[in-house]
Amino acid sequence: MQLPAEVLADTALIEVVRISARPKKVGAPYPGETVAHWAGSEAADALALMRALTGSGQHRCGFSPGWSVRGYEKSLDIVLFEAAFCFGCHEVRMHGAAVPPDLARQFFDVDAPPAQELLARFRAAGT
Repeated sequence: MQLPAEVLADTALIEVVRISARPKKVGAPYPGETVAHWAGSEAADALALMRALTGSGQHRCGFSPGWSVRGYEKSLDIVLFEAAFCFGCHEVRMHGAAVPPDLARQFFDVDAPPAQELLARFRAAGT
């Protein structure tokens, strides 16, 4: 998965959200319960897993993401990115201050080890 350089350099905190509904408008945060905050090495490890996601073809499920992550810069005032992951259609949708339009929609191999590890971390955070 491609992440903007600003995201990799400036993300200080990642908020993990168990998505409960679709946002009311494009670019709005995905609603749901915040189940974890990752900082330091946890945030760096999560970003490394996201970068390691390999590409995949598009699958049809209607895009029903279960998890999202929001990356905040150091002051915690600016959301650099939000990435919503759908493990059904192999799609991740991103938006935020640091996300250019060409990276807003990507596809990933849900069966690859980095994707399975990321999903396991999401699930562990949600318990």
